[in-house]
Amino acid sequence: MDILLKVLLVIFSVALIAVVLLQKGKSAGLAGAISGGAEHLFGKTKARGMDLVLQRVTVVVAACFFILAILTAVFAK
Repeated sequence: MDILLKVLLVIFSVALIAVVLLQKGKSAGLAGAISGGAEHLFGKTKARGMDLVLQRVTVVVAACFFILAILTAVFAK
């Protein structure tokens, strides 16, 4: 059971890295860091198409990664 959880944890960590790297940057530079969050907060730019899919996949993979990390820590005792 412990080995299976560790293998799944490695798979999900690689998947999380890949999904995050596939996403395009929201903004560039210092000006984007200051104004980019406000635009995203107030909904001026809505994700469509592949960006929306990658955003949702990132949330699911990250949640699975955290759950597997907690389960691996619990079973490692």
